[in-house]
Amino acid sequence: MNAERAPYRGPHIMESKGPRPPSLSVRLYGSPRLRYTSQFMHVFVILPAAGLGTRMATAGAGRHAPKQFIELGGQPILVMTVRAFLQVPATHRIFIAVRKNEIERVESELRKHALLEKVSVVEGGDTRQESVRNALAMLPAEDEDIVLVHDAVRPLIDTATIQRTIESVEHHHAAIVGVPAIDTIKQVERTADGAIVTSTIPRERIVLAQTPQGFRFRLLRQAMEAAEADGFTGTDEASLVERLGIDVAVVLGSPRNLKITQPGDLLLAEFYLRQG
Repeated sequence: MNAERAPYRGPHIMESKGPRPPSLSVRLYGSPRLRYTSQFMHVFVILPAAGLGTRMATAGAGRHAPKQFIELGGQPILVMTVRAFLQVPATHRIFIAVRKNEIERVESELRKHALLEKVSVVEGGDTRQESVRNALAMLPAEDEDIVLVHDAVRPLIDTATIQRTIESVEHHHAAIVGVPAIDTIKQVERTADGAIVTSTIPRERIVLAQTPQGFRFRLLRQAMEAAEADGFTGTDEASLVERLGIDVAVVLGSPRNLKITQPGDLLLAEFYLRQG
């Protein structure tokens, strides 16, 4: 079906040049076109938050404290992330996947911040993939609904990026947020004496994947089922969809949309927060 497509020349990221018209799709190939969100289509959000976050152990958070409960700007990181998606009018419902022994704590925290109306807390798994799969099974979604999967510890995601991701999924069926590579990328071979460079990968062919990653519900479900049947564990949801031979579009992200995994990340997030 791609016989007429121009030869691939690396990932092209469409960047906003000022205010966008409603539902302007981001396209990797060709020029943008207008698409309008169906009033019958729902957007669901999955936040996998079952990680232990051992790298975030600090004196203030306690040893091995889950990183999603650490505060940023006076509120838990998870609460900030939930609020970011609730600010998007298209968000129908959010599902947070956590460890079984954390469900009550998360629900209590959300209740304290009056966020439970459109949020459900479900049991996650031992891996990100299992957590997403468990949450996906709980979604009251139709085949063409959109599912956004977002790292619970990326609290500085902005409304505009979320909306652009939704618009891109409307057109491409699969899209991720990503940023261009700045550093030179080397491919290496691991040896007993350390890593040996085998080639240099052109930066124009590289993007650093962020989240949200969005898909049509049916497509993500099929990708999850295929991965489970093959015993494949991916590093993100897009890697599962790529295995099906599906093109995944890229939406321009931002350095602000960082994943908080260690104390240095928290300091940087606090800096960005102070900048407004």
